[in-house]
Amino acid sequence: MKQEYELRVLPQIAYDERSLTEYTAKEKGFDVRTVNKLRVLRRSIDARQRTIFVNLKVRVYINEEPKDDEYVKTEYGDVSGKPRVIVVGEGPAGLFAALRLIERGFCPVVLERGKDVHERKRDLSMITKTHKVDGESNYCFGEGGAGAYSDGKLYTRSKKRGSIDKILNVFCQFGAPTSILADAHPHIGTDKLPRVIENMRKQIVASGGEVHHQTRMDRLIIEGNHVVGVEATNLVNDEEKTFRGPVILATGHSARDVYRYLSAAKVEMEAKSLAIGVRLEHPSMLIDQIQYHSKYGRGKYLPAAEYSFVTQVMDRGVYSFCMCPGGFVIPAATDAQQIVVNGMSPSNRGTKWSNSGMVVEIHPEDINAPSAKIDVDIDIDDAEDNNVLAMMRYQEKLERLCWQQGNMRQTAPAQRMADFVNGN
Repeated sequence: MKQEYELRVLPQIAYDERSLTEYTAKEKGFDVRTVNKLRVLRRSIDARQRTIFVNLKVRVYINEEPKDDEYVKTEYGDVSGKPRVIVVGEGPAGLFAALRLIERGFCPVVLERGKDVHERKRDLSMITKTHKVDGESNYCFGEGGAGAYSDGKLYTRSKKRGSIDKILNVFCQFGAPTSILADAHPHIGTDKLPRVIENMRKQIVASGGEVHHQTRMDRLIIEGNHVVGVEATNLVNDEEKTFRGPVILATGHSARDVYRYLSAAKVEMEAKSLAIGVRLEHPSMLIDQIQYHSKYGRGKYLPAAEYSFVTQVMDRGVYSFCMCPGGFVIPAATDAQQIVVNGMSPSNRGTKWSNSGMVVEIHPEDINAPSAKIDVDIDIDDAEDNNVLAMMRYQEKLERLCWQQGNMRQTAPAQRMADFVNGN
């Protein structure tokens, strides 16, 4: 017999399987010896009051063994010889596009300008050691994209894009912990993500697809106003290659050369808003003390505390972004003489520091309007291109300014937040 229950328990019960099983049996009136398995289906922390509770939904298997899997498995068949689709980029969008294509009976051909998820790790270490950025292999470019080595949080505020349950189940199928199916703010961790990403790639290849690393798309092949393929360069031997088929661009927002090419090729694009700001770093203990209302911090059973901040200032959104409890601030530039930072956390979120972006919305009209207050200082002949690419150029300018202020090293300029706010 299977039974599901909603529970509200103390952390020391919620995070100890034996205690939770015994509590559930006593609370719901059955013999704990009849329980073969207890699974946590949903878990969230209620820290609004001084006493912290954990809200749970559990499934209890009484006098029977679990016959259902912990996650929903997707079948990926053999697509060898099926119609080919070119996927440019092997970050999260590219990987999941390729897997979805296999489900639908198409053969994905994935082109990734960076190295595989293990090889690129060497290039990341060189950023800190030598302060040099490889423009093709860095925290943004390479197998797995920006998420592979900058955290792997699986949470979105957006409610318009459907359920993310399928995504979470696919992650579990390729090696992510099944706890991500239950947690309100699921997180895999930078230390575990590379193996998951590698398993996804192996499935693509095993199903008959192709993955080409260090292969940069240079241009689209357009015939009769239709995209019919791409021309690319193998960055190892400088060999030019042609791949024909429908094209999915999954290049991410940092592939600025792609957008310059698209603009020059008169491909219709639309500028989007940016969120730009600073990254705040605090002692993890401080955030734990504040969020859990205790001078002792999170204690033995609670996870490192998170926070979320959202407000409006002069009809403009200001909000926290990519909050990393127990993590690091990392250099995430994609080219030389630029600095931009990101945050990440290992799976245990166990460092002494927490960090979060604190950003403000910047809209295209802030830059392009005659009354705009932002000086972008860009030089483009075509006024239409200027409108489309102005936000990207503004972002680049900020990253170059940070490089100059950081003594031309991959060390972000830093100061106390109070001094920054006061303009000191």
